[in-house]
Amino acid sequence: MKFEALVSSSRLLKAVRKLGWETPTPIQVMAIPMMSEGRDVVGIAQTGTGKTGAFVLPALERHIEDEDFQALILCPTRELAQQVAADAQDLGRYIDVDVVTVYGGVRIQPQITKLQRGWHVLVATPGRLIDHLQRGTVDLGGVGLLVLDEADRMLDLGFRPQIDRVLSAVPRDRQTFLLSATMPNGVHALALRIQRDAAWIEATPEATAAETVDHTVYSVRQEQKADLLLKLLAEPEMDQVLVFTRTKSGADVLFARLEREGITAKVLHGDRNMQQRQSALKAFADGHVQVLVATDVAQRGLDIAGISHVVNFDVPKDPEDYIHRIGRTGRAGATGDAVTFMAGAELGLVHSIERVLGYKITRVSLPGYDYSGSSEADRKPATRSNRSGGRMGARTTDELSPEELKELLKLG
Repeated sequence: MKFEALVSSSRLLKAVRKLGWETPTPIQVMAIPMMSEGRDVVGIAQTGTGKTGAFVLPALERHIEDEDFQALILCPTRELAQQVAADAQDLGRYIDVDVVTVYGGVRIQPQITKLQRGWHVLVATPGRLIDHLQRGTVDLGGVGLLVLDEADRMLDLGFRPQIDRVLSAVPRDRQTFLLSATMPNGVHALALRIQRDAAWIEATPEATAAETVDHTVYSVRQEQKADLLLKLLAEPEMDQVLVFTRTKSGADVLFARLEREGITAKVLHGDRNMQQRQSALKAFADGHVQVLVATDVAQRGLDIAGISHVVNFDVPKDPEDYIHRIGRTGRAGATGDAVTFMAGAELGLVHSIERVLGYKITRVSLPGYDYSGSSEADRKPATRSNRSGGRMGARTTDELSPEELKELLKLG
């Protein structure tokens, strides 16, 4: 199928070709006709499968037909909001459409000025949008399409009250598109409550990993993870590597270690200001640094072509987070590699991921790093003395203080 079968506007088709989109993705093939008919839609599709195009293209076609038509797109993070807005601007480059983005972490006054000039597509994070509603600087009474992108993530982040507040500000007579890579019970209940006779479409099975990604698990002692990462980064194929840690302090300590060893790197997490986050993303996307160390703030909405490897420095506690993390590589048909460092205390987490994937991930053992090849005593969870003289069981990096992390990564 070609985009000509889904999109009627020649100007939108011109923009699609400008972006190099040749063939619609499954979610676009299934969702766009439903959206064009005015149906409410619940879409389940893994990351990197063109979900943004599935709702932006119908929204822009509605705007071409009715210049007063407004679409509101809610996103859980500012990075995803920026990406969605950029796609909307690219697809709307040949039509007269005003795309405005509002999110926290930046001054609110420039956003107020843009909102006052008028908008057709508003991309927002829930918290900052509530700020505008409370100030009276945005009117959602004309919204004809409401999109909840990554709805499960918004609920995970505690945005349910904000979502309810937004729902009270938009017309009941609207079209609603709810999207996510997974559909837990909370999102299912939300969909049933806010939508009318919605079409449920599943472009890929829920919590499915891209088939273009190769998965590997390295069994490694917790205190040797940084050394193992440095060893792997010396390989020529590790040219654009996204490394996930579980905590912000862990990301900072690992970033410092990489810099100390001469590795070009940037760090991205919620404590970095907006300018720092944008600078880190740009440097990584432009290929100016080899490694981006990030927390799960980057596991969704980060659309950077060419990421060769995703490294789980810490095994995620939720298998669905693993799916989202590795979705940053192997996108749009390209191949990618997902590498996971598994300490002894994390074996159960890897088993949970394998149950979701439906197969056992390849294990790799390197001499000097593999905990599973050590003596029986070494294979037991390691213990260490605490300050009170007691004993503490093996812990992952999210359970360690910044000082302990520095000692662990040989920075103290």
